[in-house]
Amino acid sequence: MALKLMLASAIAMAARSAPYVVAPPRGKSFVAHSSDHLPMKSTPINPDWIVSGDPQARTAEHSRGHDDAALTALWDCTAGEFRWFFGWDETVMILEGEVHITAEDGTERMLRAGDVAFFAGGTWASWRVDNYVRKVAFLRKPFPKPVALAYRLRNLLRSGGQQGLAA
Repeated sequence: MALKLMLASAIAMAARSAPYVVAPPRGKSFVAHSSDHLPMKSTPINPDWIVSGDPQARTAEHSRGHDDAALTALWDCTAGEFRWFFGWDETVMILEGEVHITAEDGTERMLRAGDVAFFAGGTWASWRVDNYVRKVAFLRKPFPKPVALAYRLRNLLRSGGQQGLAA
């Protein structure tokens, strides 16, 4: 543990002393589409996750970060109930319809058009779609723990301790 902390501190110090330069993006730097015109492709839900019904899901990739650590997609699904594993951190905004969510801790919430929710990577949630739901999803791969700690320490050092480790 002490070695990891020392490594994270060294990385944070190096990051602080290196000049902050934003490299020009590779590929497209701006992507815009009408959500109604993106081609939706069938993305079947894992049959082992389905609790009831015959939910049919589709996805359209809107954009992807240049480092492949972020993705924006549209997703829709017909009626059914299923469990879902979030491999990445995911923020969703419901565009149409509604879904009943039950988180791992038992928290229940109905999400409707306009609602925004966050699901941490590595967690499960139960989804019950009574008719139809359509969402935009913003996905981000979480950093490995040592890198995340180094990043937080760098931010702490840059802010002079004003924002804390969570900044």
